[in-house]
Amino acid sequence: MSAETAEEQDLFEDVDLRGIKIRGWLFHAFCLVAALFGVVMLAMLILDVLWEALVGFAIGLDPITFLTSTAHRDPFSAGFIAAIVGSIWLMVFTVIFSMALGIGTAIYLEEYAPDNRVTRLIEANLTNLAGVPSVVYGLLALAVFVNAMRLGPVILAGAIALALLVVPIIIVASQEALRGVPDGMRQGSAAAGATQWQTIRQVVLPAAFPGIMTGTILALARAVGETAPLLMVGVVLESGLIPGDPFSRFAAMPTEIYYWAFRPVTEFHHLAAYGIIVLLTVMFSMIASAVYIRNRYERIR
Repeated sequence: MSAETAEEQDLFEDVDLRGIKIRGWLFHAFCLVAALFGVVMLAMLILDVLWEALVGFAIGLDPITFLTSTAHRDPFSAGFIAAIVGSIWLMVFTVIFSMALGIGTAIYLEEYAPDNRVTRLIEANLTNLAGVPSVVYGLLALAVFVNAMRLGPVILAGAIALALLVVPIIIVASQEALRGVPDGMRQGSAAAGATQWQTIRQVVLPAAFPGIMTGTILALARAVGETAPLLMVGVVLESGLIPGDPFSRFAAMPTEIYYWAFRPVTEFHHLAAYGIIVLLTVMFSMIASAVYIRNRYERIR
């Protein structure tokens, strides 16, 4: 190879290397912008909500009255307590329905079901169901439980709608947690003479429990902020009564916020900001508890 040819080859290699570095830098910048976009939008929304709440406080909307009173036509006397209690009722029954069905299904698919086409088809459909719009589950609950079974627009029907929404998410999260348990633990338990159910109950589930709880709490954090399924079920948009049993008509935090946000009276918009702060506090608390469970488990391991 001549000296001139070698110089040309070195020049091409330098140009190609610079092109690779430029493309890498551009891709890195694109990923950074994409990551920061969601954070910036969330920060702007939170700041806007805080500003609306501060304006409401300045014009005389009392936060204590807001947290202790029920809905009222006068915004200065209206409160959020009926919606808070309604959401608590919803979450209690959503947990009961979704955890039993979701974790039980995950245990069956991971520990008992054979690895064949039917099982793989079920798992693929469960993954697809996790991405179905929430309004579809509301329409299903309306058709089956509210109308066909004549439950009516009560807490129980709303909880079923939310449970249908989060069950696929809990199943997928629980499956991942169960897959994370080493097979050596199962084999060691079987070698010690334990049955399959004893191995699952005493070895597999305790090891997978933090992952299961983390996925479940995050799914419930999504459910507590859902509005569309509850609107389809027929939730009361503004309730002056605190629900006392699962067969009561009810209001929920997201639907009350939705109703206030579209009222023509400006003061109700500030009440909606108060409600958003309460709802975000509940959601962030649930997310923080999920992170705490995960981190505590990692430290123990």
